[in-house]
Amino acid sequence: MTRAELIVKVAEKANIDRKSAERAVASTFEIIKGALIADEKVQILGFGTFENRMRAARKGRNPRTGEEIEIEASKLPSFKAGKSLKEACNS
Repeated sequence: MTRAELIVKVAEKANIDRKSAERAVASTFEIIKGALIADEKVQILGFGTFENRMRAARKGRNPRTGEEIEIEASKLPSFKAGKSLKEACNS
């Protein structure tokens, strides 16, 4: 499902116009993004949890030259599905 399709579905489900649904979806994504930037966890009961995970520094190789390079540690946004979402997907 694309973002545009999600907006249409939200508009239909909430019985609101498409512009309002677009603002609601955009606002939701911005709030989640802002929380992750602030290194906060976003827990939505019955759905799942968005959080940052740390990826350790490691050594890699430049595929063109074969030279060994150091890859810095970084944050990786992740999502963990909640129990009820997992059950819904597996039923």
